[in-house]
Amino acid sequence: MTDSAGVRRSVILGTGSALPVRSVSNAELATQLDTSDEWIVTRTGIRSRHIAGEGETTSSLATAAARAALTAAGVEASSIDLIVLATATPDQTFPATATIVQQQLGCLGGIAFDVAAVCSGFLYALGVADSMLRSGMAKRALVIGAETFSRILDWEDRATCVLFGDGAGAVVLSAQDNEAADAPGILATRLHADGTHNQLLFVDGGPSTTGTVGKLRMKGKEVFRHAVTNLSAVLGEVMDDVGMSPDDIDWLVPHQANARILEATARKLNMSPDKVVMTVDRHANTSAASVPLALDAAVRDGRIKPGQLVMLEAMGGGFTWGASLVRM
Repeated sequence: MTDSAGVRRSVILGTGSALPVRSVSNAELATQLDTSDEWIVTRTGIRSRHIAGEGETTSSLATAAARAALTAAGVEASSIDLIVLATATPDQTFPATATIVQQQLGCLGGIAFDVAAVCSGFLYALGVADSMLRSGMAKRALVIGAETFSRILDWEDRATCVLFGDGAGAVVLSAQDNEAADAPGILATRLHADGTHNQLLFVDGGPSTTGTVGKLRMKGKEVFRHAVTNLSAVLGEVMDDVGMSPDDIDWLVPHQANARILEATARKLNMSPDKVVMTVDRHANTSAASVPLALDAAVRDGRIKPGQLVMLEAMGGGFTWGASLVRM
């Protein structure tokens, strides 16, 4: 999906996020597992993560993040006619968690559905919402990434359970027409999938196979290798679509899986680490929530400013991967 001057764009009006109350440090995990703070930090850059407690669900976190985004945007929930929620950990098999959020916000009657693309989910949801806004199917959207991954982890597998956390992030998108070439909005998005790598990152259960939720399984080294290659490639595709180079990007907001992946991707693009937004140290990998969580953090602390070019990117189970260039 590409854009040019004078074409309708989907503009980010506001961002928001929500985290569970409980923050769990590496030191706390080390009291329950054969691991250490040094082992986790050296390999991943993660120092802590938030874990959902009783009463905290994917829908409750998503709703809180959505409310924060609506407040930041200065718009009422009643103006939302599209909700696209990315999650791999829905409240129920059905209906879509997006409909629960819709009910909680009170913006009934519009479109609401979930997208399942795991860690790339927010990029997929953003791409779908952008297409629907630009086609005229909706005028204003909430795009949300929300997860409670702690509930599908094998807490006896130290190689995976230390990597993930829970949370939610959201953006309010509005369709706007503007003739200016430097107008805000989503400029280009590229999405991909390759199902041949299913067994490198997956959950070993599901309604039609085991009748259970299942637990997350991952072959970390192989995922790392594919991530660096795929992410740098898709970023190049988006840059080519808009006729720009990595030097033109003000900020890279990547999926927060592993600090080493973030650093390797930046190196491959010859991009300064100072331009990379990193929250993996305190959030860990929150799957579909990680990109909007990091985006909201950088908007709220003043790093990301109106008019700047921001590249969002992610890769996750499937494999799925994608990137989107946005002018704030």
